Amino acid sequence: ISACLVGSEMCIRDSASRQVALDEFYAKWNAHPLVIDKWFAAQATSDLPNALDTIESLLGHAAMTLTNPNRIRSLLGTFSVRNQVRFHDPNGRGYQLLGTKVRELDRLNPQVAARLIGGLMPWRRFDAKRGALMKAELEQIRDLPSLSPDLTELTSKALAN
Repeated sequence: ISACLVGSEMCIRDSASRQVALDEFYAKWNAHPLVIDKWFAAQATSDLPNALDTIESLLGHAAMTLTNPNRIRSLLGTFSVRNQVRFHDPNGRGYQLLGTKVRELDRLNPQVAARLIGGLMPWRRFDAKRGALMKAELEQIRDLPSLSPDLTELTSKALAN
């Protein structure tokens, strides 16, 4: 089971025992917050076709809270930085998820929101379709009526000509 948390095939690939191992690991270690942060992060690196559905499900998990910066970074930060396959999927769902959560987090913890937005900042480096989707998320964030100074600065910088 611990192999799952170091990126083994069990965690990032589909297998019959994958969910069983993840559930057993959680049951054994749920009293240890730092270990559970790693549990979230390990799942955020999965490149399975349903990875985004899994991440959305994990956002509703009993151990997930938007008020815990480490927990948010372990799931969303890991997803946007270390899961290039699913975050940059051409359908744009990864960008939409991150944008939605950044907008929500800006009211709760602007510093965490500002750290997470980094996944969208290099929109010019991507092909036209992905770049446009990333830029659209940045524009939606920038256009929030009560945007924090942290995100105002970052979105302005990212969207400047």
